[in-house]
Amino acid sequence: MPTLRDLQAVIESLWPVDGAESWDSVGLVSGDLDAPVDHVHLAVDAVPDTAREAVSLGADLLLTHHPLLLRGVTTVAESTYKGAVLATLIRGGCALVAAHTNADVVATGTSAVLAERIGLTEQRPLEPGATDDTGIGRVGVLAEPMTLGALARRVVDVLPATASGVRVSGDYDRPVRTVALCAGAGDAYLGNPLVNAADVYVTSDLRHHPASEFREQALLTHGPALIDTSHWATEWLWLDVAADQLRRAAGVRVTVSDLRTDPWDFAVLPSAPTPTTEHHHEGA
Repeated sequence: MPTLRDLQAVIESLWPVDGAESWDSVGLVSGDLDAPVDHVHLAVDAVPDTAREAVSLGADLLLTHHPLLLRGVTTVAESTYKGAVLATLIRGGCALVAAHTNADVVATGTSAVLAERIGLTEQRPLEPGATDDTGIGRVGVLAEPMTLGALARRVVDVLPATASGVRVSGDYDRPVRTVALCAGAGDAYLGNPLVNAADVYVTSDLRHHPASEFREQALLTHGPALIDTSHWATEWLWLDVAADQLRRAAGVRVTVSDLRTDPWDFAVLPSAPTPTTEHHHEGA
């Protein structure tokens, strides 16, 4: 039976650590390198629910996309959620490893999987990596043009359900064919030339000011539309691909968490259309 050390070597071969961003914290978080590993459980987030799920399934290793200890902590007391995660895993004999930006940039990484599921061809990275098929984000073309509304519906259908669904900036009937995307938070690439040359940019966690500035500039210059998605949902798609790669490379049992760790539980929408910019009101 392989050890955690063996699994770490396999993980490193699939998602090399040198592909991670300088600010990232990937690799082994907790666990005994000499402990045997027969079962790996995959999840996007290391949270109490996924830790308990991994232990209840008898997993020896929880591999998550997001690092638990990305930013420094001063305590792992069980009154904190990070401490609770580590205590649950350690008591249950389950190690924890993270593959984050090093799993984003590979040829079968998070953005590549999302692009494949949407149906993009002629894919290339937004920001190239060490080789032609590696790097952050993806840009590609749809087999046939479709409306922005139809593409938004395709994205919704591809992703697991979340409370927020997707938000769209742009004319519903606008034809689109060239699609740029970045699974997870991608507002850092709003100025990327390939994003600005596309018909639409699909990403997550778009904040008001960057999105507003991008939208207003696009209106002036006929630039790209925007589709804002759930961060968790876009990266969850990668887990099945990663699981298949691990099974083949390590010969261990691999399961994938279906727990929704998107932070939003429900959305409340207005029952009537909201005022447009043509309406105004005066304060008291």
